[in-house]
Amino acid sequence: MALSSARSTTAVNDSDTRTTGCLLTGIPGLEHQHIWLSIPFCAMYVAALAGNGILICIILSQPSLHEPMYIFLSMLASADILLSTSTMPKTLANFWLGSSHISFDGCLTQMFFIHFLFVADSAVLLAMAFDRFVAICSPLRYTTVLTSTVIEKIVAATLTRSLIMFPSIFLLKRLRYCRINIIAHTFCEHMGIARLSCSDISINVWYGLAAALLSTGLDIILIAVSYIHILRAVFRLPSRNARSKALSTCGSHVCVILFFYIPALFSVFAYRFGGRRIPRYVHILLANLYVVIPPMLNPIIYGARTKQIWEGAKQMFSHLAKESK
Repeated sequence: MALSSARSTTAVNDSDTRTTGCLLTGIPGLEHQHIWLSIPFCAMYVAALAGNGILICIILSQPSLHEPMYIFLSMLASADILLSTSTMPKTLANFWLGSSHISFDGCLTQMFFIHFLFVADSAVLLAMAFDRFVAICSPLRYTTVLTSTVIEKIVAATLTRSLIMFPSIFLLKRLRYCRINIIAHTFCEHMGIARLSCSDISINVWYGLAAALLSTGLDIILIAVSYIHILRAVFRLPSRNARSKALSTCGSHVCVILFFYIPALFSVFAYRFGGRRIPRYVHILLANLYVVIPPMLNPIIYGARTKQIWEGAKQMFSHLAKESK
């Protein structure tokens, strides 16, 4: 009888978890600051949407920009819009309206798209680093290396590899949930959901870590190698002005890349190894940084500072002005 009762209780708890959904607390310890925090978050989100949206329109409308670098840039802008949109609307609704509830399936869906888009973003950054590597280190081979066929394969590989987080949905669904589903976060993450379970989550821990290292970890290494070769080529340039300009461009690219990877990797490792020693609000703030700051900065760093983008913007807006008359 006792065993039957225990099984019944577990089943009820598991059913309650899946039917009642989850509660996202926002930023633990800073609940009274949610309204104030929403102001910069909202401003950065709107800037990310506007900047990336305009950038995509410029690239699509100008045939002269239908080149590998700008194709990758439009992919990055698309991924940035989707990544920030997968988190910010729910976060702002929570901050403004107290809308903390999310269904269990909705939480899994948000988790998948966040991780899918992060891996896709990382892959596009790697493709852009490879593009710059070929353009600077082997300029004479650029058109023969980055052909339309190669670009199509890179796009397909980016989307396919991003599905590395798809099994995490089934790894989470197999777990038994018998605790109150309060997630101390602004959005749903793989380990945040897994820690609600009273089952053994060691498979989730190691799968998540392996997926992060095999995707983004490998990307970081390859991007670093690419930029090392790029810097070596830059320092060989005879003109001091050319070196300064190239170093300025590379420096801004590296800063954006660091803004993207450091908070994300901190979140990955802190969840698994240092969660109790670091204040929870630090985790959450850093996790929000990589979904909103890089999407806001990328159109400026990769787009607005590029002469071809400026020329394309002038042509697009002048064409729109003529049509409106």
